[in-house]
Amino acid sequence: MQSILAQRTAFWLSLLAGAVLWEVAGRIAPPAFIVPLSATLVRLWDLATAGPLLVQLADSALLFITGLALALIVGMPLGLLLARVPWVRAGFEPYLMVLYATPMVALIPFILSLMGFGFAPKVLVVFLFAVFPILYNTVEGARSLKPELIEVAQAFRSSEWALWCEVMVPYTLPFTMTGVRLAIGRGLVGTVAAEFFLSSTGVGQLIMVASQNFDTAAVFAAILLIGLIGIALMNVGRRIENHFARWRS
Repeated sequence: MQSILAQRTAFWLSLLAGAVLWEVAGRIAPPAFIVPLSATLVRLWDLATAGPLLVQLADSALLFITGLALALIVGMPLGLLLARVPWVRAGFEPYLMVLYATPMVALIPFILSLMGFGFAPKVLVVFLFAVFPILYNTVEGARSLKPELIEVAQAFRSSEWALWCEVMVPYTLPFTMTGVRLAIGRGLVGTVAAEFFLSSTGVGQLIMVASQNFDTAAVFAAILLIGLIGIALMNVGRRIENHFARWRS
């Protein structure tokens, strides 16, 4: 109990220290570089009440959710397949490693020339940012599956489909959720990057317009909003991960 209390105290003290440091730095540094936290919060409130922030946030949310959902739909089954079928893993792993090691931002001009502007290429960018944490965590989770569990299932004449649904998926789900939690942060980065370099919409458009107009407060307000949303989503992901991983404790 004392340990939990100490952790929470350290957490809130750290937030308070960061807020004070931001406020002081904003009052000392030139306004073109940074603005105080108080001014950022006031500007965020103005954008939420009088500006198009909610519409832009909805656009970014749709893009982010679509890309993350596709990453989960592709990443988990493909990870199970790579772990279960050695020749598939041997054939696809070099390409996946090259693609994973490539900076995703560097692929945006190629995606633009291939698919043009629009919603689909932006979804592809978010997908590429988010899919690899899910994929590799699923692979590692499936590869850590004890051979005894598979042998027992085969002894009871389980089909390959039943082996996937009743053994592999339940066992690897906590690992996949760890990948989803990591993919949330990468997906948010991909969302902003796609809105920067492809057709400008959403929160990315807000940041670009604000920076062009030297509205530093609006830039920091949008960045703060993205950070808070990311923290909230990752906490939700951690709770879901802990729910499915109770048997590992």
